[in-house]
Amino acid sequence: MSPRRSVVEARRTRGAILDRGVVLASAEGLEGLTIGRLAADLDLSKSGVLGHFGSKEDLQLAVVDAAAAIFTREVADKARGVRPGLPKLLAMCAAWVSYLERGVFPGGCFFTAAAAEFDGRPGRVRDAVAGLSTVWDRDLYRQVRTAVAAGDLPPDTDADQVVFELTGAMLALNNAIQLYGDAGAPARARVAMERVLGHPVTAPS
Repeated sequence: MSPRRSVVEARRTRGAILDRGVVLASAEGLEGLTIGRLAADLDLSKSGVLGHFGSKEDLQLAVVDAAAAIFTREVADKARGVRPGLPKLLAMCAAWVSYLERGVFPGGCFFTAAAAEFDGRPGRVRDAVAGLSTVWDRDLYRQVRTAVAAGDLPPDTDADQVVFELTGAMLALNNAIQLYGDAGAPARARVAMERVLGHPVTAPS
């Protein structure tokens, strides 16, 4: 095998490991993500999996990054190019609800599950999950403040409170879908967001 082909094969294998890792971690948690399980699922040796990541923690961090890339593609990128402020905020919220409604991750919101799993466990994985969630919250906050400055939201709008309530609606939505299989929950989440923002959050066409 040529060196170039070897590199391509290594990238392909790493990608397959991460794809499977995201699915498993979404449904069973990051702690359930073991080298042995991935090796068995993908018909690889344990050393073949470990060689791509070095340790279980490095594997978990790589899976978190892979999940973040999926969230970016399925949610954040859907609002790319939309005018900043209220239009972008509404587009972000619509894509956020749609992401759970469509079951992008088999276990619901990957980051909700990871946060619940690691919120009381200091370490690199917890820091990575918290950091990525903070980036999303800050973007929501910026759009709220921009909407206020443009006069699209009341001047006394508390941006921190808005972000808190939007996140609460999404946590409730994730719970309703995953625990109860409630098909009507996405519509209720949109209503909840509309009450917070004073404008409808419509489902993507």
